[in-house]
Order: sequence, then C-alpha cells, then structure tokens
Amino acid sequence: MLHQLPLSQGTLHGYFSRDLQPALTIGPGDSVRFAVPNSSWYIEPESKFAPRDPNLDVGHALVGPIAVRGARVGQTLVVRIDEVNPASWGVTYTKPPHLIRWQLSDGVGRGSGHTVRLAPFLGVLGMPPAEPGVHSTIPPRRCGGNIDCKELVAGSVLFLPIAVDEALFSAGDGHAAQGDGEISGTAIECPVEAQVTLDVRADFPVQWPVARTAASWITFGFHEDLREAARIAIEGMLDLMHREHGLSRSDALALGSVVVDLRITQIANETLGVHAVLADAALG
Repeated sequence: MLHQLPLSQGTLHGYFSRDLQPALTIGPGDSVRFAVPNSSWYIEPESKFAPRDPNLDVGHALVGPIAVRGARVGQTLVVRIDEVNPASWGVTYTKPPHLIRWQLSDGVGRGSGHTVRLAPFLGVLGMPPAEPGVHSTIPPRRCGGNIDCKELVAGSVLFLPIAVDEALFSAGDGHAAQGDGEISGTAIECPVEAQVTLDVRADFPVQWPVARTAASWITFGFHEDLREAARIAIEGMLDLMHREHGLSRSDALALGSVVVDLRITQIANETLGVHAVLADAALG
C-alpha cells in the first residue's frame, strides 16, 4: 500500500523521541511518499517553514514519525529508498560564513561558476533511541539518524536495529550531492520529495546500520573517536562476510584486508562516521 504524508506543520519535527506521536501508521511492506524542507527548514530560498515547537524543533526538519505495525525491539527495520527528487535549488554553507547557492536541474548542480553531477539522498534516516526524553538530530546512532552517507541513493536498502516498538521512523536532510566526509559540515542542502518502503525482519539481526546498494554491502560505525568508529564498521563487515559468504572470522579478516574499503562517512556531526564497503565484484 502507498501512503502520502503531506508537507505540513503536523508531519514535521526537529528532534528524536520515543514519546513523539506518529504522524502516520503503516503496515510492514507499505510505502510512504513525502516532501520535506531542507535541513534548516527552508522550503524556498527565502521561505522558512515554521516548526510546531520552536523550543524543541531545533534540529533537522524531519518527516514522521512513521509507526510500523508489529515492529518490535530487537527486530530490524528495512528501509528501501525508492525515490529522492531534489528541488530546483540548494545551498552549501562553510565556516567562516560563506555559502554557495546552487541551481539544480537535469541531474546537474550549477553554482559559483562550477557544475557538479547530482546524486540525491536523504542524510537522516532513523529512529529514536530507547532512552526517554528529547534527543538531537545531529549525531548518528545505532538506530540510524544523521548518517549522511552518499551511497544511500534511490535503489539502496538500509537495515536498522529497532530500539522502540513500532519503530517510529523519520527521514529528512535532503542532499542533492555530497562527498565522503562532508568536510564543510554541509552538502548541497535542499528540499526533496521522496518515497521509502518500510518492512520488518526478524531473520536479519544487526547491531549497527547495514546497507545494500546496487553493487556492494556497507556496514557503519559511529563514535566520537574515528578509530573506534572504524572498528565498529569493521566488526559489522566481518559479521556480514560470515553471514553472506560463510567465512570464518579469521578468513573474513584476512580477505577483508584485501577487498574491503574503509571510508569516512562524515566528520561533521559530533559523532564521527566510518563505513566499510565490500563490492560484489571484489570476491569471486
């Protein structure tokens, strides 16, 4: 079943909390179409969307939460990214204060006399942690959030450990293009229209986010220390190589040293991100 979430004050929020009331409840396997402002709540270059609660909604503009009937703690939420369509404009900020304004069309971004190829994705895909209270949208967590991985374009599938019953999934932070690392702290930040399909699996347990793209498996690690983030991503990849290829831990580590790439997902969000990539073509 396909559901629509209208762009409205009632469907947007700027923090994670297990206590937020769902904007929509769906069944496993259902799809949801939605629109969301850019990360700073702008729907047009000079038009900012007003949040419901200016004291709480101080993070990224997110759509949701979307409750998934039957989803339980300990299961895995399967997020298939069906479409991500950027608006006709975007901005990239740097520090000290400076920005590039982009015109976006026909798969190309034009700004400051340069052109870049677009590869739109949602920077924030996630659920609230189990702990009560209000949680920032800035850092990524075990249950997802501000992952900012440029590989999560349309056609990709993200697997997230569910920390609260019914999942309470939210999405936003549209990026028209981004490099690994997001070194200025922002990508091409833009409003997007998108569609995701949400499902639940009990037979694919994950401790940290895992992704499947058209040509690779990806595992993620997040931590304040980049080395520890890398260790988490590596451990996830070794688990995946055992599950998908039947490799012993020792063989997975040895082969991984030959064929697995470690990439810095982002260095901008307090909690640093590393992702490990195993290309399908790497192992015969």
